[in-house]
Amino acid sequence: MILTFVGTAGSGKTTLTRAFGRYLEEKGYTVGYVNLDTGVKMLPYSPDVDVREDVTAWGLMEEGLGPNGAIVGSYDRLLPKVSEYAERILRLDSERDYVLMDTPGQMETFLFHDFGLRLMENLPDVLAVYLFSPEILRKPVDYCFVRFFGLTIDLRLGTTTVPALTKVDTTDLERHRKYLDDLDYLTARVKFEPSMGGLLAYRLCSVLPELSPPTRVLYLSALTGEGFEDLETVAYEHYCTCGDLT
Repeated sequence: MILTFVGTAGSGKTTLTRAFGRYLEEKGYTVGYVNLDTGVKMLPYSPDVDVREDVTAWGLMEEGLGPNGAIVGSYDRLLPKVSEYAERILRLDSERDYVLMDTPGQMETFLFHDFGLRLMENLPDVLAVYLFSPEILRKPVDYCFVRFFGLTIDLRLGTTTVPALTKVDTTDLERHRKYLDDLDYLTARVKFEPSMGGLLAYRLCSVLPELSPPTRVLYLSALTGEGFEDLETVAYEHYCTCGDLT
């Protein structure tokens, strides 16, 4: 089973990769780790496949590139080896029960660069877990945005994508669940947002039930392990094709 953690900087991808991997290992599963971030210097896990073996963003910065140019340039250099990386990941998948892929801190690097797209094209049946953190959820329209962004990842990467709120140990979970689990409630609240953004969000939320794949939102904490059993269940349902992930 290959799980890819995708999310904005600070959403907890790397921390969750290690915490969920440890959870699986304690249950007796074998776990492989893949680091796809050329800009990270320290990892809380030992990657079996690591793009930094070929190039690092800080190495390119030492050559004179700025931070953004170095990150983009690093994936330009990785692109000719994308098939090789796909083969290594598939080999790892054949040897382990789970493979957890940790994607770049800057999510757009993975979503909009050919390296990320071509890698995913060569990895069949990957389950993408879209992580978003509570601090970006302030208004009803924000909940509409994260639900639609999950669909965007689905469309862009061609994967089954499960949305997951992280750091649930730091926030009022029940308040978030009202908006994320009940699309009718969310749509009704968005309808009264006094802005053009609210009007657009209302129109988008109105079609979410029709467009959204049959999957539930996950609620995860890398600190407490909350939601890990649900994530394990969703991964199993995805790969055994015996459930609709609801």
